[in-house]
Parts: sequence; structure tokens; C-alpha cells
Amino acid sequence: MLPTTLRCPAVGRLMFASFAFSLATSTLSLPAQTPSDSDKTSNRAQVSTTRQTPTVLAIRRAAPAVVNIHGQKTVRATAAGMAGASGPDSFRQVNGMGTGVVIDPRGYVITNFHVVEDVDDILVTLDDGQTTTAELIAARVRNDLALIKVNVDRPLPTIPRGTSSDLMVGESVIAIGNAFGYVHTSTQGIISALHRDVPVNESQEYHDLIQISAGINPGNSGGPLLNIDGEMIGVNVAVRVGAQQIAFAIPMDQVVDIVTEMIDEHNEKRLLTGLRTNGGPRDGDGVTVANVSASSPAARDGLKPGDRVVRVGSQPVDDRLDFALAMLNVSPGEQLEFAVERGGRQIDLAMRTEQPPASSTASTVEEMAWSRIGIQVRPVAESTIRRLNTRMRTKYRGGLYIAGVRPGSPADQQGITTGDVLLGIHGWQTSNMADLAGILEHPDMQRGPKAKFYIVRREQTLFGHLQIAAQADSSARR
Repeated sequence: MLPTTLRCPAVGRLMFASFAFSLATSTLSLPAQTPSDSDKTSNRAQVSTTRQTPTVLAIRRAAPAVVNIHGQKTVRATAAGMAGASGPDSFRQVNGMGTGVVIDPRGYVITNFHVVEDVDDILVTLDDGQTTTAELIAARVRNDLALIKVNVDRPLPTIPRGTSSDLMVGESVIAIGNAFGYVHTSTQGIISALHRDVPVNESQEYHDLIQISAGINPGNSGGPLLNIDGEMIGVNVAVRVGAQQIAFAIPMDQVVDIVTEMIDEHNEKRLLTGLRTNGGPRDGDGVTVANVSASSPAARDGLKPGDRVVRVGSQPVDDRLDFALAMLNVSPGEQLEFAVERGGRQIDLAMRTEQPPASSTASTVEEMAWSRIGIQVRPVAESTIRRLNTRMRTKYRGGLYIAGVRPGSPADQQGITTGDVLLGIHGWQTSNMADLAGILEHPDMQRGPKAKFYIVRREQTLFGHLQIAAQADSSARR
């Protein structure tokens, strides 16, 4: 059946695009003669416009914005015959890689979440061969999408964005990715079908995917699917194992909507603006102020419902993703310049952002953590985090020290113990108490799913899966 035979591009049953591999040394036979300089000049002259096909031009247009993502990740080391073992008791390091797409010249890159999941240090190789590090900014586990920020000091080329709203079965498509580590491998095919719902396993299913015949291999995950104009129309995500030319991509309009929501959620935790905006997923859809909260910075500084935002700082705004990206580098208390269209004319405004109030009091967060997870936590000192980062060569921004574990609780069942440092749950970081409150109050967590957690124990990063209680258990109160 399909759920047992579908795999993301990877080595292993459900490892997606993170895999280990090695390349054997091989001997290549070279031609006995090489062309002369005059022959090379003649050959270049013969590269006629008929050879520069739409496929060639499309790849040339998009390839500079495609990056290689690689690094090590910690995985559970389950011994043979112990498939049912639970708890973060043993682990091993494997090498993984995938692909990403630059969507903002400051270095913001879209990829699949499974490409960067559990990766200790995310490394990114750019189109020009430069390798640098990256930081996970936001993720949506259930949609298998992530946004990372590449550490660069220069503008990067960005992918031309298309739309998935007008795709046609049979039209030509191109995939670019790091297939089996061969960077910038390009393949071509057609759109085989639209609106596919594809189950992966009992707990994960992709919805409304594009089915394509282009060759997708391990390492392609997170890379772009292009139309013949070189515009990105999707993110390559999965293949059907055992079949030929059956692969899948997340449609671009869906990607833009989800990534925009991810960034908005991330920004709302950091900034208080009082703005709510409307807009579509495509370039040119624009951004309109839908609501301005009373007594908010937006209301105080003159923004009004109906204003069309055309610029934030120095960045033009053509859609909601542009707006969300423009807000990423803004700090609380910073004055931000807006250009808006109102009544047929452009108006320049300045808004000073604020620090958002805590979503819950500390005592409420502690109560939720104790009743729903079974842990007593407190913030870890910055000096401790710096020491961990130095010794482990990591870049954790914070964590929560486990000061107590309730017997019989989900945390106790998963082997969490006093002294562990909680780093994240369900793809979100737990740098402070406000982060934990946001996670426990999130609609995804209210339904009580199993959520992956990450801890540091004796300078080792481990993970497991918690069955978080859907509601606080009164019997668990201290």
C-alpha cells in the first residue's frame, strides 16, 4: 500500500533527505587529444540561439539561488531486536544533506524541515562554492517546511517566484538539487497530476501535492521545482520508492502561505506592532492593513485599516511574504519607516515597535508544564548556555533547566531526568518560559499529539517523543 512504500528522497525507510554516504575513488578515461584554442573558439561561436533552449535559460536563471545544505544530526541508535525501545538512551551521528532556495537577498532560505531536523550545525554551500553556517529561524513540522538564515555579509541572488495556481498537467517542469551529493543536478519532466494527497506513515500525510515525472533523488529535498520560465512553482519533497518517475512537490502558493505564517508567528513572539495584514501569495498581490489594535504602536503612529503597504524600511513590499521577511530583522524598540498608499497618494510613516507582553505569567507556565508534561523548569543562565555552546560547538540561544520530574508523567515515561536542559518541543525552541507557554498554548498542542523534544544531557544532544496531555490534569497539581 502507498503509506508503506512512499519515501522522501533519502537512504533509509523514513530518514527523508538526511543520509550518510561515501564516494568511491574511480578511474576516468580521458580522450587522447584535446581541442585546440581555435577549435574552442569555433565551438563557442556555434552555440547558437537554437541550442539555448527554454530549459537552458530556465536553469541559468534559477540556479544561482539554489544552495546545498549539509551537516551532522543526532539520531536514535536502536539496536536490532529493540525496535520498540523508547527514551533518549542511545544515539549516533550521521551525515545528512539536502537543498534550499534563497528567497531574500539577506540570506533567508526555504527548505524542508526534515533536511535540517536535528542537525547540530547547519552548513550551507552557496552557488559560488562558499560554505558558511546557517541558523534555523522557524519551522512547521506538519507541513515539512523550514526557514533558515545563512550567515553572509553580501546580498545573495534570489529565486524568481512563480505561482502554482495555473499549473497544467503535461507542462514541462525542471528540478534542481543536490542529488546524492552531486550539487546542482538538473532534471526535467512534466506535471503528471495535481492535488495529490500522499500519506507517508501513520502520523504524517502531505496534502495537495504536485506529482511530477522529473528525476528526484536523495539530497533533492527542499530544492526548487521550476516552470519552463525558470520560476519556482514548488518545493521538491518526496518520491515513491520502487516506482519510476513518480515524485512530489509542495505547490508554491502553499509554500508561501505556510512560510509567511511561520514568520508571522516568529515575529509576534518578538515584536508588538498591533498590525494585521491581508494579501495573497504571489508577487504583486500587495499587502493591505486589515486591522490596527487599539493603543498599539501601529495605532499610535498613524497606520490605518485599508492602508496598502508598499515599503518597509528600504525593502519594497509586493506580498505578505515580503512584509513578513522585512520585519525579521526589526528589534523591539526600533523605529521602522513605512510607505503606504492611502486615498490615492503615498504617505511615509514611522512606527516604533515594542516588546510584547508575556502570554502567560510564570506561575501559569509552570503549572501547565507540570500538569501536561510533568516537568518543573527554570531558565538556564546565559553563562551556562555559552559554556555548552563552547564545549559542544553549537549555537543554542537558550534552554530550560529541568528541576523536577513528576513520576508517571509523559516526561518520566520518556526518560527525562532532573538536570537535563530542554532545548525545544515540536520544532519550536524553548529558550525561555515565554517560548514554553507559546508551545503549550499552540492549537497543535491542544490536540495532544506526540511531540518531538530535544534535551542536552552531559553535553550530548538527545531527543524523544512526548505524548503531551491535551488538557491539564487536576490530579497532577502539586
